[in-house]
Amino acid sequence: MLKAPLLVIAMLSTFGASAANCLLNCPTGKSGQVVTRQIYTLQNNAKTKFADWVAYRVTKANIDGPSRTRTWKADPLISAANTLEPADYTDANAVLAVDRGHQVPLASFSNSIYWAETNYLSNITPQTANLNQGPWVRLEDAERVLARTGKDVYVVSGTLYEWNFGTLPQADESHIIPSGYYKVLMTDTNGTITASAYIMEQNLSKTANFCLREVIIDEVERRAGINIMPALPASKEVGVEGRVGGLKAKLGC
Repeated sequence: MLKAPLLVIAMLSTFGASAANCLLNCPTGKSGQVVTRQIYTLQNNAKTKFADWVAYRVTKANIDGPSRTRTWKADPLISAANTLEPADYTDANAVLAVDRGHQVPLASFSNSIYWAETNYLSNITPQTANLNQGPWVRLEDAERVLARTGKDVYVVSGTLYEWNFGTLPQADESHIIPSGYYKVLMTDTNGTITASAYIMEQNLSKTANFCLREVIIDEVERRAGINIMPALPASKEVGVEGRVGGLKAKLGC
């Protein structure tokens, strides 16, 4: 008799986490397995073996924790046929000059008890060292600077496949490495949505300025094939998704 109530509680818990991770509902437009955890929601792509998008919320309480380890693990919620394992990254840096790049950054949840869940390989992609250690991490740093002011920052980050990058030399599953990435950052002040979006290619230099990579959200949606905020009222779409500069100053640009 207890099983049904427990199942209901589990379903409500998952739904609640998904709602907390996404602003105005999680992205739509892609098909694939959706995995929701306490600190992020992602949609896995069984063909590419990487997440099409991840959604998370950066808060002052979850950042600035102690140093955390990067212990990579296959995602236990995704079939082994649809995701990668740690051994698939063997020789990746030597051959392709790529890092294991977090889509949901570990540093944004270092003070959360769920921090280790950012190390599941469903949340990782082969990201060039120049991009990962350069403009991409500087944008992640900027989102945490904004969160330190006490403002929650909602983020949708994801992958683009617009040209052939290559393949992991030791991977035993077919996969497609992203050619680029997008990140959309959003805040909500009493129903007023302010946002900025960025697209960065894998071949960006380490010194590239992320501020110069800002685009309108409409461009991200067109190139990624998704709707970032499905519940955004139509009356607000042009003002939020059709303009640049929303969070520009607050991100240090």
